[in-house]
Amino acid sequence: MFFLRKYLSLILIVVISIFSISSFFTSSFFPIHDSAQVARVFEMGKALKDGMFPVRWVFNLGYGYGYPIFNFYAPGAYYIGGFFTLVGFDALIATKLMMVIGILLAGVSMYWFAKDLVGKTGAVVASTFYVYAPYHAVDIYVRGAVGEIWAYAFIPLVALGFYKIFNNSKLQLEVQNDVWKWVAIGSLGYAGIILSHNLTAMMVTPFILIATLLYAYIAYRNQQLYTVRYSLYAIFFGVSLSAFYWLPALFEMGYTNVLSQIGGGADFRDHFVCVYQLWESNWGFGGSIPGCIDGFSFKIGKLHILYAFLAFFLTFFWKKQKNTSTLYVRIFFLFFLLSVGFMLEMSRPLWEALSLMAFIQYPWRFLLFASFFASLLAGFFIAEVSNIINNTFRIRLVGFGLTAISVGALLVFNVKLFVPQHAILKSVSEYTDPRFLQWSASRISDEYMPKGFLKPHAPGDVSQKPFAVLRGDAVIQTEERRTNKIVARITSSTDSIVLVNIAYFPFWKVKLDGKQGEVNPINEGIIVQVTEGVRALEMYIEETRIEKAANAVSLISVFVLALGIMYARARKRRTQ
Repeated sequence: MFFLRKYLSLILIVVISIFSISSFFTSSFFPIHDSAQVARVFEMGKALKDGMFPVRWVFNLGYGYGYPIFNFYAPGAYYIGGFFTLVGFDALIATKLMMVIGILLAGVSMYWFAKDLVGKTGAVVASTFYVYAPYHAVDIYVRGAVGEIWAYAFIPLVALGFYKIFNNSKLQLEVQNDVWKWVAIGSLGYAGIILSHNLTAMMVTPFILIATLLYAYIAYRNQQLYTVRYSLYAIFFGVSLSAFYWLPALFEMGYTNVLSQIGGGADFRDHFVCVYQLWESNWGFGGSIPGCIDGFSFKIGKLHILYAFLAFFLTFFWKKQKNTSTLYVRIFFLFFLLSVGFMLEMSRPLWEALSLMAFIQYPWRFLLFASFFASLLAGFFIAEVSNIINNTFRIRLVGFGLTAISVGALLVFNVKLFVPQHAILKSVSEYTDPRFLQWSASRISDEYMPKGFLKPHAPGDVSQKPFAVLRGDAVIQTEERRTNKIVARITSSTDSIVLVNIAYFPFWKVKLDGKQGEVNPINEGIIVQVTEGVRALEMYIEETRIEKAANAVSLISVFVLALGIMYARARKRRTQ
């Protein structure tokens, strides 16, 4: 009974969230824009099974030549999916589990954060509004944007960590021994966003910096500027914990065609949102196009907008104008307006002035943040109205009643959005068939292929063999073929030239008879020169210097953060 009383609200959130994921509990899947999700989970699982960690390269994608997708495409969620394949789930079920966990985590993390701000009543409202935001449905059932789904779930965790750091400073943070716990939570949340969706990380960072500057100003006024360092620790560890991914992605993107994704059909100038679309736009399963008639919806949600504005206007009527809640509501409302502003044409000069903004591609991605802040404001509004009515009229259970009405109304309006266009009756073998992986799935995101690589023009052009003999009479017997290693025995009566059907990336190495050989990349693979006789050929991945350095940064960060937490706990025991 104690467990139920303590966690009843959290259990309620999970139960309410079931409606958002019910379509996953079938044997079928559904069409989404990014239809390579099952393929990526399968390839991640295969790479992990082959002993590769961190996973940077995949086996079948890249038209069968492989490519370093997880060196650039945020791998966080796929490690979850890949893990499920390792413990026995097939790739389709693993993909569903990966997505379901991300969806449920959004509600749980929002509740955990909002509970400290607005109490359990308001937190249930905020969490429900967050899970059932229209853009969340777009990400799940229209776009299939797994990275954004998981980043969406981590945003409240970042907010919780920084809120706790900021809040503890009022109680002489230097003697608050739990501060390192919140540094860890804030940094893990930030790292989680970076590893889930690097574009969301790029967008969330200014909000973190603005909040930190506001906190620094308040700390300076209170002569506690020294406490700001803990928020800087959280930022630092978030960046360093994820360094194994973003450092190589930043410094090695020049080997691929990743930069080709800027402009073209993904030019931000063509994808600003019209104001009325934020209030009402037709639901659909198409794409984003120039103009105001798009293939899917950009609405924030009528109840989300209504409650956000009501929460803000309510601050002008509260008796205690210096109430902390008033300050938070006004800051969150400002952030809500900023999120909306970034989606509108009026922000175009800013997008053009900041060159990095071009990587974001679609201004409507800020719907993610508009949904977050509007959901928080909804929680504030219900919590405060409940308090006002309870204090004025002494009506019990008013909070429960308002919460039930708000949650019920939201579900009536928005549950219908959390359904797929239709079911796809395909077995997992169809999603993981090598021919599907090497052609259909590869075409979806082939920007990770090396520059100048000659891509196949038709399914019949895809090479089905790991080697080809360009000159000589070599006979090749493949003895081992894994994601990160190929071993073969070559028998030749003359000097021969062998083409290894692997897309070149700097971490590929070659050994002949156990001795380091020369890697000769061409636009069709890697050339290896073999002298006559029987030769043992080994192609293997050895991480580059930047990758090894990035791994070391992440490992050291884990160690230092763990030391900080252990030191804080030891100090706490000594002071008790």
